[in-house]
Formats: sequence, structure tokens, C-alpha cells
Amino acid sequence: MQQRISLITLGVQDMTTMAAFYDALGWQRVETQDGVVAYDLIGQTLGLYPIEKLAEDMGVDVQELGHGAMTLGHNVSEKSEVAAVLDAAKAAGARILKPASDVFWGGHHGYFQDPEGHIWEVAHNPFSPLREDGAFRWNGFG
Repeated sequence: MQQRISLITLGVQDMTTMAAFYDALGWQRVETQDGVVAYDLIGQTLGLYPIEKLAEDMGVDVQELGHGAMTLGHNVSEKSEVAAVLDAAKAAGARILKPASDVFWGGHHGYFQDPEGHIWEVAHNPFSPLREDGAFRWNGFG
């Protein structure tokens, strides 16, 4: 298996609310089959799918899916962009869990929660500069 995540699928309860949230962040949907909302990212796709259908696809009861402790990371090129992204997320309906702040290791980050509880970290890591197209690598592209 190659070291790659191609598709991140969020199981959601309210497709309309969740799609409106990501639309309000300025993300552009791509054409999909019925029942799926998708946004192409840099090298991956974020998909929204009804949680009941996701459980059905897996062959498990929806209660088994639970709420895993996971964050989705969005790195930015400049420290000042962290607060700007958090502000945009709040305006779109997110709950800010941690405002933009410096981190002990030298970075700057904050956290928000989308309308159904998926947690995003917005970060500037001066040790991992983004490529010109916005792609991220742990140690940068140097």
C-alpha cells in the first residue's frame, strides 16, 4: 500500500447543512453521483456522505461508527492566515475551539469544529513550508 490518502469521507447526518458549511468556506463542489457531495483538494478529495449510508456500506450499525478522536489539518503559508481561516470558518457556522495562537514548538495554530463536530486544525508550520501550489509535506519540499 502506498503512503497516500486519496479520499477523506465524513459521515454526516445533515447533508444540506454540512454542504452549506463547506460551500460557505468558499470550497467548490465537483460533479458527483446522487447522495454524495465532494470537493477536490490538492491531491485528495473531501467527500460528504450520509452516515447511515456509510454504515450500510461497511455492513455495521451506525452506532458502531461513533466519534473518533481525529483532526483534519489545513496548513497555511503565513502565520496571519491562521486567524483569517478561523474567522472564515466561524462566519460559515463553525465553533472555534482554540483561537489562533503560538505553539511551543514554534508554529501557530487554532482549531474549529464544523456543524456536526468534525475538528479541523488550521496551522502555520515554519519548518514545513508549503509548495507553491499549497501542497504540504511534513519537512517541506526543500
